Order: sequence, then structure tokens, then C-alpha cells
Amino acid sequence: MPFLDRLEHWARVRPHATAVEVGADRLGFAELRDRAASLVDDGAGAGVGAASGEDPPLTALSLPNGTEFAVRFAAAVAGSGVCAVLDPGWPDAQRAAVRDRLREFRPGPPAAGADTGHSTGGKPSAALADGPADSVFLLGFTSGTTSLPKAFTRSRGSWQRSFEHSTAFFGLTGAERTLAPGPLSSSLTLFALAESLHAGAAFFALPSFDAGAAIACVSARRITRIVAAPAALRLISERAVAAGADGTGLTGIVSAGAKLDAATRALVRRWAPNATVYEYYGAAELSYVTASALRPGEEPDPSATAVGRALPGVHLAIRGDEGGELPVGVPGTIFVRSPLVSDGYAWGDDGEAYRRDGDWCTVGDQGFLDADAVLHHLGRRADMIVTAGHNVYPHEVEVALRDVPGARTIIVTGVPDPRRGSKLVAAVIGGAEADAAGLRSAAVSRLAAPKRPRAWYALAEEPLTASGKLSRRLLGDWITEGDDRVRPLG
Repeated sequence: MPFLDRLEHWARVRPHATAVEVGADRLGFAELRDRAASLVDDGAGAGVGAASGEDPPLTALSLPNGTEFAVRFAAAVAGSGVCAVLDPGWPDAQRAAVRDRLREFRPGPPAAGADTGHSTGGKPSAALADGPADSVFLLGFTSGTTSLPKAFTRSRGSWQRSFEHSTAFFGLTGAERTLAPGPLSSSLTLFALAESLHAGAAFFALPSFDAGAAIACVSARRITRIVAAPAALRLISERAVAAGADGTGLTGIVSAGAKLDAATRALVRRWAPNATVYEYYGAAELSYVTASALRPGEEPDPSATAVGRALPGVHLAIRGDEGGELPVGVPGTIFVRSPLVSDGYAWGDDGEAYRRDGDWCTVGDQGFLDADAVLHHLGRRADMIVTAGHNVYPHEVEVALRDVPGARTIIVTGVPDPRRGSKLVAAVIGGAEADAAGLRSAAVSRLAAPKRPRAWYALAEEPLTASGKLSRRLLGDWITEGDDRVRPLG
């Protein structure tokens, strides 16, 4: 695993310093190292792979947030071990389907001379040696509800290089105390855990997501840095500002994977005035792509679609449908050439998500580069709605309507329609002043006719995935199924 050599280092240098804390449970670096090593010694954890002596051991990890997750994850990826991190919230049938596929998965034999991850009777560090940089150590999964999710693979080297980028750009040092309030099974929280252990920093998580618990943790545990999805940051900062909570000890807020809307950014800065607000664009398959940093007192980029410049070593290209590179300002598919990307899919590759063209990769996101080499993200091609023959990206519509009075959150999706193929609809969470007439008027003044929602709904709560991300697909399901969390507006 890319952090095990560093875990051994910190276990020697700072044995009793906090490594991981979840709720009331805490592990120091030495205790985390020793407990993980004892599992490797006992051969505990593996069970779905390792069909022959030539295969690295494969462990399926499906645990709720807790320190035991960190222990078993470290043990599972020792040496040439491979860990498949399953969402414990999946339905039983989905979890069983994934486990069945894992029994067929073969990551390939470990490199000649590589440690296999089993102890030879020496000190714990022998059991927790890192495997070869080019070997697979992780199977991650795209989000899904009932269908079998895609499984992508990660090499140890890709995360090692990602650590170098993240610690440099985000200023992560051993003095930081990071709170990641999402599920440890999500790729962004799992990476935040690993990069903290790599840097020798204290990592904190919650037993389950709760905005009030996150605010209390920031105060009680002297948190200096938060890593979370935009939707989670919005919920936390709203509650913190309403409660008058003190966030002056926070020096870094990382919006993971997407840009904050202006209202959420203002709330974050009001709660945590001393924090640098970092926003990065990326994907589980691509790792970091672009990033920006807004330091205290600085004015934000007025563009709602700008997601920063490419990180060092990452190259960008915008391509059209025919594969040719497009000029500045022209939208197309975002391609990335980077040493940080995943190895591809272990299964489920339908050619519509992560794909390669030589050294270049894409997940189908759409955007353009401006004259200053800043990337503008317009949404994923898979999210594109074809309505009455027009291509509409929901993100464009959401950005255009973000500051409509009373509409705190706007989510746009498509629902089946016999005349148009798909009908563009929008749902809002807001105050009493949010009404259909005002929303329609704003849409008419700001959007071309094909991009104006045909129906408006009010939401009782946000449609969130298990990892805390807004889900347009879930919203569409709520609308078509008549879920009581959504009601027509006007």
C-alpha cells in the first residue's frame, strides 16, 4: 500500500500521536500498525480471492465508519494484497453480486521477489511492507443503486504520485488535523485517510454523516482541515453559521471533486474566515486534474464553471466528437494525460465512462479551456439530456439559476416524456419566497428556450448518494415514482 512504509515511520517517530479517530474510538500510529500487522500474521481478512498461490490475496472490505476499517484496510493491502472496498449501504443483492464477480477477478501474480504481505516471523514492519509500485492494490466502485457497479483498479504507484501532488498543493503536513465527514468506503474519504497517514497527520471521521456532529468535532478536536463533497460542506456551513459556531481554527477547506456554488462558498468563508478554500476537479478514475486555491481576503473567480488550472504533470485537451482537438473556448470532451490515472476497469467497461486513447484518458466530462488555460467544467456527457432534439447539460442550467432569490439549491434532471423524449425539470430547496412564477421568469431571462425547465418541484431534502454527492438520477426516480420528498411547484 502506498502509505505503509510511512505508517511504519510514524509509528517509530510518533507512536502515540493520533493516527485515526472515529467517534469515541482512537488509534495512535503504533497501535494502528501493530493491529494491522497482527491481522496479516493471522491471515485474517482475505477470502474472496487468492484462488491459487500465484494470486495476491484479495480482501472484500465492507464495513461502516470506524477505526476497524482503517486497521483492516491497511492489513488487506500489505505486500501485494488487493482490497475491494464495498459500500456497506448497498442492498444485499448488490453486495452478493459484487462478491461473486470478485471470485473471478485475477489481479495477476505479484512481481518476482515482492513481499506477499505475510509475516515471516519478524517485526511488524515486515508484515506491512509496501508492494511493487506497478501492482494493483485497490478495487473501487462507481456509485450504483441496484445494478452491478463498475469496478476500477488502482496501482500503488498512482496513489504514491497523487500523494506528492496533494501534499504540495494543499499544504498537507503532519501538523494538520483533517476531518472527512463522509463514508470511508467512498473514494474521496478513503484517499483523505490514506494521504493523512502518509503525511503523519491526524485523521478524523464520523460514525455517520451528521452536520451537527461535524461542527462539534471541529471544535472539540481542534480540526484544522475539512475534506468533503460540496453538498456536505453546504449542510455543515449552513448549520455552523446559523448556530454561530466558531470556525476560526480552520485553515483549509477542500471541496472534493467539484466547485462550490457562490452561496456555499460565502457560508464557508463566513464560518471559517482564516481558511484557504481549495476546490479541485477530478474523478475516482482520474484522481486530481485541476485545482484552485482561494485564500482569505481574495476575491473568487466570478465564473461558475471555472475549475482551475491543471496540476503539475497533468495535461489537458478538449476534443470534438470526431476526435480532433478543439480551439480555446469551444466545448467538447475533456481528455487528460496524467501519471495519476487509474489502470481502467476490472469489469463493467461499456466504453461510455473511463476510456483511453493512447496516453490520453477521459470519463466523458464536457468542458472547455479559456485563454488563460483555466478549465471550465460543464458536466458529464452521460448527464446530458436530449430534449426535443436539443442537447442540454444540467450543470449549465443549475449555474445560470443559482442566485435566484429563495432557491438555495437547484438540481436539474430529465424525466421520460412521450413528445420530447426527455423533459427538462428542476427541483429546488429554498425558503418561502421560492415560487414557480419567479423561477420561470428567471429561466426566461437567463436561458435559451431549450434549456428552460418545463416543470418545477420543491424538495424536502437533497437527493444524495451514500458518499454525500447530489444525484440527478435519484431525483428523477423520486419524481417518476411520486416520492413524497418531492412535490410540484405551481
